[in-house]
Amino acid sequence: MKNANKNTSGQKSLDEINGSIKVPQNASFFRTLLAYTGPGALIAVGYMDPGNWITSIAGGAQFEYVLLSVILLSSLIAMLLQSMAAKLGIVTGKDLAQLTRDRTSKKVGFILWVITELAIMATDIAEIIGSGIALRLLFNIPIIIGILITAADVLLLLVLTKLGFRKIEAIIVTLITVVLLVFAYEVFLSQPNIAKVIQGYLPTEQIVTNTPMLYLALGIVGATIMPHDLYLGSSISQTRAIDREDKKSVAKAIRFTTIDSNLQLTIAFIVNSLLLVLGAALFYGTNSDVGRFVDLFNALNNSQIVGAIASPVLSMLFAIALLASGQSSTITGTLAGQIIMEGFIHLRMPLWAQRLLTRLFSVTPVLIFAIIYRGSEARLEELLTFSQVFLSIALPFAVVPLVIYTNDEKLMGSFKNSAWVKWAAMIATIVLIILNVYLVFQIF
Repeated sequence: MKNANKNTSGQKSLDEINGSIKVPQNASFFRTLLAYTGPGALIAVGYMDPGNWITSIAGGAQFEYVLLSVILLSSLIAMLLQSMAAKLGIVTGKDLAQLTRDRTSKKVGFILWVITELAIMATDIAEIIGSGIALRLLFNIPIIIGILITAADVLLLLVLTKLGFRKIEAIIVTLITVVLLVFAYEVFLSQPNIAKVIQGYLPTEQIVTNTPMLYLALGIVGATIMPHDLYLGSSISQTRAIDREDKKSVAKAIRFTTIDSNLQLTIAFIVNSLLLVLGAALFYGTNSDVGRFVDLFNALNNSQIVGAIASPVLSMLFAIALLASGQSSTITGTLAGQIIMEGFIHLRMPLWAQRLLTRLFSVTPVLIFAIIYRGSEARLEELLTFSQVFLSIALPFAVVPLVIYTNDEKLMGSFKNSAWVKWAAMIATIVLIILNVYLVFQIF
């Protein structure tokens, strides 16, 4: 390995957990995969957070199964980009934020940091509001109090970090399982048209020519491909202890980390598909308002909307899944916030203060909106779809540096992108930028 591949800054990404997990050297495939399994789950929760719920279910309710093709394409692009982010961290020993700051001017680095922090805020709007509403639906807690409780999950993260990163991974996997099982059960009861579901995965030009559909499609892209997840993935891929001077060790880490990431993102793809299928099967053609979490909660208990399957149990399961999704996403969002602050502005302070600051930095705007709107779920949730579209707009500012760095032979050595990865990533980036410019032009 070349010296350029070493982290020469002296500051490791997420230093307290970097290289903290040992991996077997001569174990079987499945035992080795088990040792590397975990980071992919933390990445996957960002791809099935509450922001996905509004865009995916609304997509099904408005356009039936047409936008399933957008979920499929977004998931494939996400797998590609996340594998590149993981490889970048494993090979260089630095995360995407650190490398971006090292290789840009102070002014450009500051601008990119601001854009990334705004993307974190946009992510938290969905996650925190979703968790706050779930607490109100389950326990009748006022929405503002629920948001404050959700903000306090940073304390839980501090405790879990002391217990070990594997504990965090295990809890996140459990929460993902809850979400998957709940929606698999509800979709099973809804009895969707399987033939139309399969057809929905085939792209159609209508998605681009229909402006309302394009707006929602980009909302799905923004909710599926998360900018902060690229920074997170490049960092937590370094939690496994490897010898970066040994090419075989690095290659093995890349291989198994990619497998873990793709498996977990496949689960995220299934969950997102279930959400859209549920919206289409239950609400398409009913003229019911399902643009809000509360509407969905109430609709699942209303036989006039969803038919004979309506029951309080379905509503409660929905709220439980919403809470599980929101909490898992806010935990990983806090980690991403720490990575971004450390990487871009070289923040140095005690761990508890750093975590608390990154959390407050993201949750404050949500609290301000909640207070202005006096805890109105309807007004708060109007922010959700726009926040997801903003994530789609912010995405190229993370993807472009990622593509540049992973194509750099001086930085990556023999692990630079292969030709097909290079061109696939470049084409995906160009398409995203064109669609985003078109969307902004249509809106403003």
